[in-house]
Amino acid sequence: MPIKVYKKNSAGRRFSSVDTFSDLTKKTAPTKSLIKSHKKRTGRSNGLITVRHRGGGTRPFYRLVDFKQQRFDVPAEVKSIEYDPNRGGRIALVEYSDGEKSYILAPHNLAVGTKLISSKNRIDVQSGNRMPMKHMPVGLMIYNIELNPGTGGKLARGAGNSAQLMAMEGDYAVLKMPSGEIRRILTECSASIGQVSNPDRNLIRWGKAGRMRHRGIKPSVRGKAMNPVDHPHGGGEGHNPIGMARPETPWGKPALGVKTRKNKKWSTKFIMHRRNK
Repeated sequence: MPIKVYKKNSAGRRFSSVDTFSDLTKKTAPTKSLIKSHKKRTGRSNGLITVRHRGGGTRPFYRLVDFKQQRFDVPAEVKSIEYDPNRGGRIALVEYSDGEKSYILAPHNLAVGTKLISSKNRIDVQSGNRMPMKHMPVGLMIYNIELNPGTGGKLARGAGNSAQLMAMEGDYAVLKMPSGEIRRILTECSASIGQVSNPDRNLIRWGKAGRMRHRGIKPSVRGKAMNPVDHPHGGGEGHNPIGMARPETPWGKPALGVKTRKNKKWSTKFIMHRRNK
């Protein structure tokens, strides 16, 4: 996905870049049977702010993406590559041999007309195909990975993301995640082969506040620019330090660098090496 930079003819264009959408094959409305409206859970509820710095923005339809792909051994043909406003990667409209259509998370460089298949058995190692990790060769790049068999893909779903299958240890596969974390996952869990589409999304420079407001992201004010009644960092004359040993949240709890993962989270025992710092 190329990134386009315009001539710097305004303050908003000076530091911004946009997606060219050249990889899309369908730029019209999505398939009506595969979308639904959804209520935002951010902003205000009954007049009270429930999630800070979120609210407004456009109201896109939610695309019903099939993260499970449990129509096993039924070939599907890629009909189009489409834009999804709810995620960074592209989605692909596929039509199965029995006529049913579905949206899936598109891998990088997927072409219209490609035949894909999902199976519980060993199948061809082709980008976009899906099967349990026990049938995959070591060293393969995969995405849309299940945490538990049959629950649908949960890991490596962001634009350009992929995990590497490092080794097989009994009933577990050792994966290197996009963050650098190395963890074990049951080999019965399914994953798609390849890399999520749109890897250049992180190169986009949003440039101005207006584009962020369209995404539903509101301005964030520094704590030390507030009054002491509004934030622990507030008060003082001019541009002064926060006046404490470490930063705090508006509610007086430690911030920046504090571990937020629960100590007794069920999946901690499967992590062999924490993510890169």
